[in-house]
Amino acid sequence: MTPSAIIQSKPGIGDVIWHLPFIRAIAAVSPGGKVTFLAPPSSGARELLAAEPSVAETMYFEHSGSELRRGINLLRLIGLLRRKRFRTIWILDRTVRPALAAFLAGIPERIGVGLTAQRRFITNRGIAQSHFHDFPIDWLVTLLAEMQVPLQTTEPQLRLEADTLAAVGAKFSACRRPWIVLGLGGSHPDKDWPDRHWAEFLAALRGRTGGTIFLIGGTAQIARAQNLIARTAGASALNACDLKLAAAAALLRHADLFIGTDSGPLNLAAATGTDAFAMFGATPVLTYSKFIHPIVPEGGPAPGGMKRIFPAQVLAQVQPFLSIQKTRG
Repeated sequence: MTPSAIIQSKPGIGDVIWHLPFIRAIAAVSPGGKVTFLAPPSSGARELLAAEPSVAETMYFEHSGSELRRGINLLRLIGLLRRKRFRTIWILDRTVRPALAAFLAGIPERIGVGLTAQRRFITNRGIAQSHFHDFPIDWLVTLLAEMQVPLQTTEPQLRLEADTLAAVGAKFSACRRPWIVLGLGGSHPDKDWPDRHWAEFLAALRGRTGGTIFLIGGTAQIARAQNLIARTAGASALNACDLKLAAAAALLRHADLFIGTDSGPLNLAAATGTDAFAMFGATPVLTYSKFIHPIVPEGGPAPGGMKRIFPAQVLAQVQPFLSIQKTRG
């Protein structure tokens, strides 16, 4: 059992990825150099952190739902925290319920940003309210500085299991390089790119590369990817939407370039050291990684902005990277 835990209630794959540097920094100052990490099941944290040495165990808890469901989930989280008997817990967002659960579970040291009513249930003073409208990553940079926890970098540098990397490399070994991965979909419709734009872009891309194009985005995107491939012609294009999360991450590690939306695959690409051109039409640009190259509509991100990012614009920005093969260590 680890005496220290980290809890974050955000549901996305990308949320796990950008938290990684903070997890490692906290683990480095924790007893045994490891922590237990708690997150919602939709985050895929257990699969993503399987090879992460700073995480002793990944545990899931439910956080969303109706008010009744949230109340039930809170009681279950309190019970889970009591059973684990943690000495210290870090709450890496500004939500109240995880901090309340930690308080009611009797965890002695409860560290959080304290920007909301959460402040009543943590044992540190929290960060200044002037940070309320900052990006969440900036909250955590400030929190670690105030707690005197060294943070070396915000680059996630995701570790993957060697067997998974080898299996994915072997699976696609006959595919011509460069490998270009397209990431379809998004956690919200405002983050997605219209099919007409994807079809126009894919058709142009298949005419400009001699390598292989992979389409990913999870099982919900399988039919869409197949339709886009069928509507276009040229270089080899493979529907890889059926890959499991760890295998998709391994494919992105092997890939030479990523192009897609502000989504989980984008964060995975950056975390595996692959240059990632990402369309931020309606959402703020992510700046935590040097591998993220933003593509924004004229005038900047705004509601409906994804429709105003046009295929020709994306193609012009990625063109210099289409023939590059990244160095592999």
